[in-house]
Amino acid sequence: MALPVEEWRQCAARRWAALEPALRERFAAASLHDTVRLGGGLLRPEAEAAALRRLCRRARTGKEPAAARFYREEGNRLFGRRRYDAAVRLYSQAASHELPGSPEVSVCFANRSAALFHLGHFEVCLEDIARAESHGYPDRLLPKVLLRKAECLLRLGRLQDAADALGGVENKIALDVVTISPTHQTLLKKLSQLKIEIHEEESCPEPAQEVSDDVPRKSEIWEENDSISGASSSLSLNFDRERGRHLVASQDILPGQSLLKEEAFVSVLCPGESLFLQDSSETAWDTRVTNADLYCHRCLRQLLASVPCRACSYAKYCSQTCADTAWEQYHQTECSLGALLLTLGVFCHVALRTVLLAGFAEVSRLVEQSHDGDEGLHNPEARCKHLSEAPGTRAGTRGIPGCNDDGQYQSSYQAVFNLLPHAEKHSPEHKFLCMLSVVAVCRHLQQAGLEAAVLNQESSEEWSKPETRETTSGELSPELQTVAEAMLRHMLQLQCNAQAITVMQESGSGDGAVVNKKPVRLATAFFPVLSLLNHSCCPNINVSFCGTAATVRASQPIPSGQEIFHCYGPHRCRMRVAERQQLLSQYFFECYCQACLEESQSDGKSVVTVRNSFCCPSCRAPMQVGEDMLCCSNEACAISVSRESLSRRLQDLQQQIEKALELLRDRNADQAIKMLLKCQTDARSFLSPEHLLMGQMEDHLAQIYATLGKWQEAARHLERSIEIVEKHHGPSSVEIGHELFKLAQILFNGFAVSEALSTIQRAEEILSVHCGPQSTQIQELQEMKTCLSDLPRSILQRI
Repeated sequence: MALPVEEWRQCAARRWAALEPALRERFAAASLHDTVRLGGGLLRPEAEAAALRRLCRRARTGKEPAAARFYREEGNRLFGRRRYDAAVRLYSQAASHELPGSPEVSVCFANRSAALFHLGHFEVCLEDIARAESHGYPDRLLPKVLLRKAECLLRLGRLQDAADALGGVENKIALDVVTISPTHQTLLKKLSQLKIEIHEEESCPEPAQEVSDDVPRKSEIWEENDSISGASSSLSLNFDRERGRHLVASQDILPGQSLLKEEAFVSVLCPGESLFLQDSSETAWDTRVTNADLYCHRCLRQLLASVPCRACSYAKYCSQTCADTAWEQYHQTECSLGALLLTLGVFCHVALRTVLLAGFAEVSRLVEQSHDGDEGLHNPEARCKHLSEAPGTRAGTRGIPGCNDDGQYQSSYQAVFNLLPHAEKHSPEHKFLCMLSVVAVCRHLQQAGLEAAVLNQESSEEWSKPETRETTSGELSPELQTVAEAMLRHMLQLQCNAQAITVMQESGSGDGAVVNKKPVRLATAFFPVLSLLNHSCCPNINVSFCGTAATVRASQPIPSGQEIFHCYGPHRCRMRVAERQQLLSQYFFECYCQACLEESQSDGKSVVTVRNSFCCPSCRAPMQVGEDMLCCSNEACAISVSRESLSRRLQDLQQQIEKALELLRDRNADQAIKMLLKCQTDARSFLSPEHLLMGQMEDHLAQIYATLGKWQEAARHLERSIEIVEKHHGPSSVEIGHELFKLAQILFNGFAVSEALSTIQRAEEILSVHCGPQSTQIQELQEMKTCLSDLPRSILQRI
């Protein structure tokens, strides 16, 4: 949710409509500085501020012991059913709601360690056991946990540590037990078994090896650019009035070559909708898993056993180090604003965190600089015109907006600040909404006594006495007005410069032999160097992410002198030119890329239009495009059908496909197959054979047959799906790479060795170009290839 919740948008719209016409005109023409100055007092305590408080109560971000009990009990229930993955998530939720230092939080960590042990995550299990001990786990329960610790150490091959842990358990039992209870008899029996296992392991010549993720991986050749941080030396930064700042190939570039590696200046995890409850009186807690439960809120690393924030239930981290770093850099200020930031949307959250990471001194310097009278020097829009008319602009980067005094473009706050906010192009209503939102945040900071933290000062006494800051109108202090102006600038910038950090996430239950993955938006970020890339509906690069880092690779040969193009979202293979232009209007430009020009010249007959078209219900010839009526292209047939009736049939078909997938989720595979086969028969009567929906049905059938272990049937259907995907996206597209990865899994599981090896090779070639040799999919493909290559010759001959 990039923008605020709908109710707050409506509230801001009503406030805007109630303003005097003259004041609305002043807002429409105002600079960012004047917008904040004019609007600082418009957030009325009895109206907008009160409405915002009511909305914030829907977002539960505080510690709630009752919620902790609920999640812990749910975790125990699922643990008893051996659903250990789900139990881990629920114990993490419980821990996030427990008050710091409470004995109950130690029980959450101990219970989670048990689930982790059953999942085979022994190192992480040991970390949770240590957390349980440090949080005061009850002495009477400690022997059982210490035995689990010894078992983990044994499984990891750390025999001496395991023996020492067992000695501690023995001492604990000897000291605490006068009468041996049945529970302790069980523990003593387990203790004896572990001692025998340790003795056997000590006599074994090859002790167990700890599994490590640090597998040697192929390194990429890289020579960094002297002028652009994180960029390859094969790029140069150019500037002209038409294209603004942009990157150009300074030498011939090969497919798969790395062009840019950039760490996000700031990133904010996109929240889950389950955090919001429609009725604040509700007491039931949601057990649905969202990104907020799956990924570290600082580094975006996938979570296994999260470390909760000390003060809120929302922020979760992959380690104590990440938790402490986040607290020091920004979360100590954001923590109490959790519900407010969730209500006001990710863009507002990114804007605040950007300011906090930059530091008030740098923010103030650049804001004041933007107020200078020389618009040609400090306003990026005006400076663009000035620079484009200057002689020798292409020869160097000195003076280009965002570059430092040495002419270097770095991934810095200065570069972020100089990204274009397009303040004059946003609608006055949108600017007003953003202004009210940032003022609400700054007002909360002032009222909560957090202003000093934002200004990077020890206490408010350093700059003023509190009473001198109070005004009857609730006006912001001059310092917070500067913060609000910077935040407003960043909120407006994000509409054109926000980068979605995406990950390939498993879809479905994730317990099948074939893993189906799809790209999911994980976070919103500022990448100042990546933002230099202009848009094309048919780009020549691909962007992949690892945590908060972006890597740009060439997806096709790029000759020297050609511009580097990024796709902002609507690719030519997925959307018609008219629809693309409508979506791109949010970036305040009309696209004239090669793909749009070619499609416009062909009367809008794009790849999407032709292949996602209807066919004649009678003779199955393509239907000719029309407004209300579609005519058969076969003159001998000449049947006409209304577009509305065909669209209704398509909608009904999609609903039937969804019902078939529900049957699959309910583990009723046979009925799901019957329904999908019937859907295919219906679809062939009115859809083009190359329609993407035809491919999706083949993909669903492949998934079902794979769950049944019918690998040949699964491969056959997936190969048909790949044929359709290839016609839409091309034989070297990343989409084909992902589909081939799935086919490789099916062929591998079906022991179709030669077919699997050839599919693995093709998938590797494509995915290494788009995702690089270090991607997880490439590693999995190489593991499959090694496993197949190592099969004994006698087995291969029988297959």
